[in-house]
Amino acid sequence: MVYLAQTGDASSMAGFAVSRAVGGAVVRNRVKRRLRAIAADLLPTLPAGTGLVVRALPASASASFAALQRDVSDAASSAQRKARQ
Repeated sequence: MVYLAQTGDASSMAGFAVSRAVGGAVVRNRVKRRLRAIAADLLPTLPAGTGLVVRALPASASASFAALQRDVSDAASSAQRKARQ
């Protein structure tokens, strides 16, 4: 799940919520590392001052990096369209 909000700040930022339902500490940290890498590529494409929050669901533990990247990108695009309306 991806949430977007305009923060009013000059820079964009990202936050991640990865609960214990995703898996043990090692799995959660792997998911967070992947999400950080995805967000690093995604943030420059978003308008300045955008706050991005990604909530990892349990299925993200077994998803490949490419699948996770595609899902986050699609969800961010959808959230951005909804924010404009």
